[in-house]
Amino acid sequence: MAHRPDLIVIGSPTARLRPTDAGGIAAEYADVSDLDSLFQPEEHRFEALHPEIDHETLSRHFRVVAPEDRLEELAERLAGHRDIRAAYVKPAGSPPIADAKLVLLDLDHPDVAEPPSDPTPDYLSRQGYLEDAPIGVGALSAWNLAGGRGQGVNIIDCEFGWNFAHEDLQQNTTGLIHGTNIDNDEWVQHGTAVLGIFGGDPNQIGVTGICPEATVSGAAFGKSSARTIRWAADQLQPGDILLIELERTLNNDSGQSPFSPVEWWPDDFEVIRYAVGKGVIVVEAAANGNANLDDAIYDQAQQGFPDDWKNPLRAGGPDSGAILVGAGCPPSGTHGRTEVPSGDHAGELYVDRARCGFSNYGSRVDAQGWGWEVTTTGYGGLKPRHKDRDRWYMDRFNGTSSALPVVVGALACVQGVLRAKGLSPLTPAGARDVLRRTGSPQQAAPNRPTTQRIGNRPDIRAILRDAGVPT
Repeated sequence: MAHRPDLIVIGSPTARLRPTDAGGIAAEYADVSDLDSLFQPEEHRFEALHPEIDHETLSRHFRVVAPEDRLEELAERLAGHRDIRAAYVKPAGSPPIADAKLVLLDLDHPDVAEPPSDPTPDYLSRQGYLEDAPIGVGALSAWNLAGGRGQGVNIIDCEFGWNFAHEDLQQNTTGLIHGTNIDNDEWVQHGTAVLGIFGGDPNQIGVTGICPEATVSGAAFGKSSARTIRWAADQLQPGDILLIELERTLNNDSGQSPFSPVEWWPDDFEVIRYAVGKGVIVVEAAANGNANLDDAIYDQAQQGFPDDWKNPLRAGGPDSGAILVGAGCPPSGTHGRTEVPSGDHAGELYVDRARCGFSNYGSRVDAQGWGWEVTTTGYGGLKPRHKDRDRWYMDRFNGTSSALPVVVGALACVQGVLRAKGLSPLTPAGARDVLRRTGSPQQAAPNRPTTQRIGNRPDIRAILRDAGVPT
């Protein structure tokens, strides 16, 4: 299932477009009656994406609400107008899980077994990503340092849904702070799994998150991904972390449609750059398209993009400042497995830190996290299986979906230690730079050479040493 497409409009800097109370278009310095005539009451509505702020760029971004089968037609008619700089249909987005077949129960017909009376087992030993480098990111050692559990760090996860009633997300999870939890159990389980990786409670049951004392919240994508990201950025302080669990397919004439990072679309790029400009570390999925982000297909603008648009995934192009995360394999033997056991990628060998076959790659990708075999909250694949979703756990979470929160958790541990020592936290640029310079190096696997860059696996202790902090 994917989110619905969006028609995005960017007005010219001189016209000062604005919505009318009736949902049409007006302008401060132009006659746009011909544009307003396109909007029929109760069928088409023109909305500001960021009505709460006065920002030179973001205040010119709008969204058109209309029947899905009319979006392309409206975009074409709007794009040719003298006071419209861009009008394009942004494809539907979805969570960047690589293989749902490995993690999904039949959520409509869950097992009828009653939950056991005994407490949930402690799954800490199954969380290899917590271990010291090179296997994990070094969270177990970081917990012995003041601030090393992420104390004082705020993280907002931007996606679609979560189960905030889960037994292992109670201590430092503040719940949904923006939008509406989606009525889709598959996506609710996805968000629950993401939070467990870095925010699971340290309570001797279930899992323990990488940074279990960071403050964790959810912001749900609703009217627009860009609007949600911008809103989340405004709730955070410099050094805090914003996570974007989203990917979407290209919509150009390339003949290919790999899943791609969201910053390729101009409205998402601008809000990510806005967040980074506020000092917020933005961590974004490289996505699961098995695509080379340096490929020329990404240089081809989608119809309706601004005339001066340039590919932000190209080295030397416009820079959002976000950290782009790819997915790497876990060590061979994790959970007793040496390869992907089933599903679309069955038989793919686990070579530690090699690119997962589904992961996008390229010079723009900054770091990797575990992309297979991730133990966390949600889905219910770990035995015993039963009806109580608040006690569900699994150990096959995957995709850049699982890689992102591994990197987020490592950064939060670092920020917590730096703040506890009275030092300045990493800036967005500093965080990206140190992830590229340190860590456990990417390795090669059959048909997945290191030239297909996904970057290094973070090493918390190496990052701290780089900052001059003894570990």
